[in-house]
Amino acid sequence: MDSGIELKGINTARVLSIDGVQKANSGHPGLPLGAAPMAHVLWAHQMRYSPANPTWPNRDRFILSAGHGCMLQYSFLYLTGYDLTIADLQNFRQLHSKTPGHPEYGLLAGIDVTTGPLGQGFANGVGMAIAQQHLAARYNRPGFDLFDYRIYAICSDGDMMEGVSSEAASMAGHLGLGNIIYFYDDNHISIEGDTALAFDEDTAKRFEAYNWHVQVLPDGNDVAALNAAVENAKKETTRPSLIKVRTHIGFGSPNKVDTASAHGSPLGPDEVKLVKKGFGFDPEQFFAVADDVLQFYRGIGEKGSEAGKEWDTLFAAYKKDFPGLAAMFEQENSGSLPEKWSDPIPVFKVEEKGMATRKASGKVLNAIAAGLPSLIGGSADLSPSTDTMLEKFSSFSRDDRNGRNFHFGVREHAMGSALNGMALTNGVIPYGATFLIFSEYMRPAIRLAAIMKIRPIFIFTHDSIGLGEDGTTHQPIEQLVSLRSIPNITLIRPADANETAQAWKVAIEHSGGPVVIVLTRQNLPIIDQEKFTPATELKRGAYVLADADTTPEIILIATGSEVSLIVKAQAKLKEQGIAARVVSMPSWELFERQDAAYKESVFPNGMKKRLAVEAGSTLGWHKYLTDEGGMIGMHGFGESAPAEELFELFGFTVDNIISEAKALLNK
Repeated sequence: MDSGIELKGINTARVLSIDGVQKANSGHPGLPLGAAPMAHVLWAHQMRYSPANPTWPNRDRFILSAGHGCMLQYSFLYLTGYDLTIADLQNFRQLHSKTPGHPEYGLLAGIDVTTGPLGQGFANGVGMAIAQQHLAARYNRPGFDLFDYRIYAICSDGDMMEGVSSEAASMAGHLGLGNIIYFYDDNHISIEGDTALAFDEDTAKRFEAYNWHVQVLPDGNDVAALNAAVENAKKETTRPSLIKVRTHIGFGSPNKVDTASAHGSPLGPDEVKLVKKGFGFDPEQFFAVADDVLQFYRGIGEKGSEAGKEWDTLFAAYKKDFPGLAAMFEQENSGSLPEKWSDPIPVFKVEEKGMATRKASGKVLNAIAAGLPSLIGGSADLSPSTDTMLEKFSSFSRDDRNGRNFHFGVREHAMGSALNGMALTNGVIPYGATFLIFSEYMRPAIRLAAIMKIRPIFIFTHDSIGLGEDGTTHQPIEQLVSLRSIPNITLIRPADANETAQAWKVAIEHSGGPVVIVLTRQNLPIIDQEKFTPATELKRGAYVLADADTTPEIILIATGSEVSLIVKAQAKLKEQGIAARVVSMPSWELFERQDAAYKESVFPNGMKKRLAVEAGSTLGWHKYLTDEGGMIGMHGFGESAPAEELFELFGFTVDNIISEAKALLNK
């Protein structure tokens, strides 16, 4: 190490960061000032990355879990040669910039994940580490270590406090994910002041209890010690590593060091000048980078790009020796699917007892698994209830990285975040399951998946009061509309086994955001595919399942378990001389993507009498109804009782649908 140029480089990153925050008059200058040495060690000495090819498959991943300090990450991306300019740094936190207030995946090359809510990045990294280990087990061969990258992160005191980090750390330790190396920026400051106000646990012992390899460094400015700690962590291949580093927030700021004000507010023009002066910079210059500093970091970036080219050469040789595996990875890396992958999707025949859609989902999963080797997933300790076990495949564990079944444990929050990390890895299609009510634990991860426009598949079963005796605490009411309100999400609530099969087809082929499949605990009638419109129309989001023989007087609309009820109601209304159209509407989002002509064909403007039926909150359904329409839904919480009694109590019966339909017609 050349201590002169390295110290100059570290301080350059510091002043670039505080200049960006000051120009924006918004941001967090304290973390970059304190954590710049550890970031320097990663970008200058430890991480493999390629500014020329920022998505090459075997690059190391970097996560700034403490995303509020993102000017530090932007500064190093600029210095090492990514597609970023000084003007971009000057545009920090401004409209349409590449440098928003927290790192955002997709806006800027070199950002591997969107972080914002603390703890999410920490947990995303666990999913990334799982994906790397799984890819290595599938593809690596003697002499061809195609996938041996590591997951690096810088985490904060806030990350350590958030519960999702605890869940994820426990999972990572149990799985022995030795490809994780996290720096913990232990600066003792949060927004309210000294962390001792609320946080005094021994984090080192805590992580040792999680089965992590832990190192404690007393001086965050000791570059040699930081580098040696990473080298030690690399040698530890059976446990994830945490390097706890004592730093000083706002380091170099005479009046703000070790203060809460350095955390979330610009230093102020006068203090910025004092910092620059202390580091040997011209106080009157802004966004200044000396030629020798830029040459130093750009040279490192170019070496990283050479490493990317070396991997390409290795893969070319691999392709000759293992053409089948190489072709499979190229296909998965491109995002395309194997030919005929969907051929095994079953078509379910009518049977007397019917089938719960969760059961149908399990049958579909197992039918398509062999032809989709990238499909991996599991549940939060609920696979017998959610039917998400791949029966012919083993479980992913510390001893079997090739396993495709995941036991996330009772850790819904970490499961959602880990699925995001897995979904950010080409070659992996992840799914995770729990009860719909417990989607509440996963909301941050679902929302971030939607922001990143990535496609984890979330399976939520036990979808309504129909789950029965477990009562109000387990019966979801507001969850459907709550999830539908998230932009970029696609929620599908299938009506029977065949719609469930088609929901999986949509989910696997979808891009641009997460897919949520919502399934029943209770058996549902299987709709006759010959008598009614085939379930393949599910891809349109809403379709005319059964039309009237004459011009319909009313449209009956439903999702999920309520569709079979409106089918029966239609038949009884016909006996009474009332013509009704039946519309199955499994996905609002898919329907909204259809053209105006199709929407008009399902819901003609002239058909004002419409009755929607869904065992959930009525909020939002007005969009598909009219002033002459009505709704049978839930207006409060459920009760503890058998499902059939609850449906009777709350009006989800054929007789009540007929009564409400007549009332609308008689208005």
